[in-house]
Amino acid sequence: MIYPRIIAHRCGGALAPENTLAGLRLAARLGCCGVEFDVMLAADGVPVLMHDETLERTTTGRGRVAEMNSGLLARLDAGYRHHPAFAVEPVPTLDEALRECAALGLWANVEIKPAVGQETETGQAVARHAAAATGKLLLSSFSSIALRAAADEAVQLPRAMLFDAIPADWRERIMETGARALHSSARALTGEALQAVRDSGFPLACYTVNRREDADRLFAMGVSAVFTDRPDLWASAEM
Repeated sequence: MIYPRIIAHRCGGALAPENTLAGLRLAARLGCCGVEFDVMLAADGVPVLMHDETLERTTTGRGRVAEMNSGLLARLDAGYRHHPAFAVEPVPTLDEALRECAALGLWANVEIKPAVGQETETGQAVARHAAAATGKLLLSSFSSIALRAAADEAVQLPRAMLFDAIPADWRERIMETGARALHSSARALTGEALQAVRDSGFPLACYTVNRREDADRLFAMGVSAVFTDRPDLWASAEM
């Protein structure tokens, strides 16, 4: 599996409202080849870009994402809390984000982020919509249930297992989900764990790396890609 080396975290990193089309456009302008964003289900079963189960931190809305229809979510302002210059930026659907990625030539890491109790439904819905997209993408999740559901829905889509720290039983969990790669916290990565992953032939991508010297060290160790909140630090380099 081939990764872009530098992947903008939550669409545009810290430079744009997270999980928005504005973030995708900014990442493309900076020269990013890859982006990552989070997806959960609205009340009507439509996958939308959102990290938290609740709306207050990133939007003008209140309450739980899973209890609001996608049409109402689209009317919220997902940009103003980041900066007034991004006011009236809507909450996008997964379909809208994937169309934008295809138009901009962006590789997309779609993180399946299910609300509690919605692991299977979210994995299925995200995979179904992603399978209809035209661009290059990868599905990932911390949830083994969500990844297995995604595989049942669209086995042809590549998948990666997310970990805070690579556990001792990572091989078993990879086999269980049919994932083809691992994503883990750079902070928790050990040389021993990385060597075991490399020896097994799986790519490893690390989050969230916001200094070039840290990224260079990880690449030298054999990490395939890094997720960053600061894609501008690589704006003049190959991404």
